[in-house]
Amino acid sequence: MKWIAATGMAALALTGMAPADAATRAPRVSIASLEQLPQPLPLPYDVNADADRQVAAARARAKASGKRLIIDLGGNWCADCRILAGVMELPELRPFLRRHYEVVTVDVGRFDRNQQIIRHYGLDRLQGVPALLIVDPRSDKLLNRDRLTALADARHMTPQALADWLAQWV
Repeated sequence: MKWIAATGMAALALTGMAPADAATRAPRVSIASLEQLPQPLPLPYDVNADADRQVAAARARAKASGKRLIIDLGGNWCADCRILAGVMELPELRPFLRRHYEVVTVDVGRFDRNQQIIRHYGLDRLQGVPALLIVDPRSDKLLNRDRLTALADARHMTPQALADWLAQWV
């Protein structure tokens, strides 16, 4: 048992994650596979939205409330984007996200819309979607520059793995 605990701590150290306390630990998701997500999957990206205004408003809310900002970049054509949105709407995860994050979705079309959002954070282009920008709203600093598209293969992750990934930035 000591070896498992030690290797778990080593894994956390390697990923740059600190052990989470109960308030920031990802909630346990009751479904084991993505096939159990409620259907139809959400269509979270509004192609007619004013992305600049929505991101600015979400950042202001996050800053005022002391939360992190998630800018979820994707498109309704993307199955992985819709799967991630479905997981984020699970009853076990929704309260956790509301407590720790302001989430705003931004439609990037086929990588030809709202590119000013990614350029604002010093990025040239996206390598895939969904791409989540985790932002400290006080400094407007991007916290996960090297792991923007870690969830771009959401369909091959468990709901719990997606929840755990989201929890690491709290």
